[in-house]
Amino acid sequence: MTVSLRGTREVKENYQLFRLTGLLDAFSEPTFRKVIGKCIDDGPKNIVLDLSQIDFVDSSGLGALVQTAKQAQSSSGSLQIVTNARVTQTVKLVRLEKFLSLQTSVDVALENLK
Repeated sequence: MTVSLRGTREVKENYQLFRLTGLLDAFSEPTFRKVIGKCIDDGPKNIVLDLSQIDFVDSSGLGALVQTAKQAQSSSGSLQIVTNARVTQTVKLVRLEKFLSLQTSVDVALENLK
C-alpha cells in the first residue's frame, strides 16, 4: 500500500501557500513537480511549501524541491519551506538547508517573503 502526497493550495496577493501531507517520494514526485510548476507559471511567483506534516522525503523528493526552488527563482519569485525535524534532517544530510530556505513556521516563511 502506498500513501500518496495530498495537500491544499491557498493563493494570496503575493504568494501561494501549499500545505502538504503524506510522502514526497519517487511515487509522488512527478505529480508534485507538474502541479507546483504549473502553479508557479500561473503566479504569484512566491511559494511557501508547508511540509511540517510530511512523513518522508526521499532523494526524488529532494530533487523536486531543488527544481521548484530554481523555477521560482528564475521566475523572479522565491521558495520558502516549512519543515519538521524529519524533513530538516533529510535536507541537512545532503547540505541543502541554505539553498532550500528552511523555515520553522508558516508565519516565519511569510515574513521572509517581504
